[in-house]
Amino acid sequence: MDVESFEERSGQNPGGPLSWLRNTNRNPGVIAFVRRARRALPGDPDFGDPLSAAGVGGPRAAARVADRILDRHAASREVGLAGLQIWQAVTERVSGQPANREVTLVFTDLVGFSDWSLRAGDDAALKLVRRVTQVTEPPLLEAGGHIVKRMGDGAMAVFADPATAVGAVLNALEAVKSVEVGGYTPLMRAGIHTGRPQRIGSDWLGVDVNVAARVMDRATRGGLVVSNVTLAGISDEDFEALGITAKRVRKQLFSPKVPGVPDDLTMYWVKTRSDLPGADDVSDDASGA
Repeated sequence: MDVESFEERSGQNPGGPLSWLRNTNRNPGVIAFVRRARRALPGDPDFGDPLSAAGVGGPRAAARVADRILDRHAASREVGLAGLQIWQAVTERVSGQPANREVTLVFTDLVGFSDWSLRAGDDAALKLVRRVTQVTEPPLLEAGGHIVKRMGDGAMAVFADPATAVGAVLNALEAVKSVEVGGYTPLMRAGIHTGRPQRIGSDWLGVDVNVAARVMDRATRGGLVVSNVTLAGISDEDFEALGITAKRVRKQLFSPKVPGVPDDLTMYWVKTRSDLPGADDVSDDASGA
């Protein structure tokens, strides 16, 4: 029941306190004031939109409910979301996981999947994606990775540190070799970059996310490519423990600049020592960095 209906049924004066409260609640100036005030509060001042309210957690669940039941053009909605904004900020602070902490981002997909699926058909393509997911996600999750989202034949994951991410991805790449559908064994590629993306709800956005995707694009023939930022975060001890080696992705003469990548970013092939081919085999036929 809205305020006007209540006033009519209760005999209240339409110009009385309830009417004043309703008008004030929907006053654009008051709404704008509350929104400005939210920017001075801790946490995300836009908390409550579909992006920020996605995912798990009490504040996000409450924000999704509030978004459905509260008037979108009312100051009361902004006040309610301000409370949830503070709740979310306190939750992140207590957990020690701020929204923009440094993380290592992983992107994967299957090389040539679109062309193969066009020939094989939807049923075979779906079967392949399921099989790949079944063997690649366990190594990522067991290492403490978080699957942010699945994108057809690929996925995006987040790890707390570079060495753990590299080890988990190499295990996932090895696991793909056991998959076979209709005589076809897929080839997976992966890219890893470390940075401070913005966490919005259950997703991660920002320049570092785009860079991680571009790093994956360099692995045109499958395998793992990492950025120099990620490589710098792996200690000599972890290098030895992982049994890996890295070789810089060569840049072809006169190749165009890779879009969406900082000028000072370099990329490296990372493989286990037993799998590492000769130096001539670790260049990228496409443009490197």
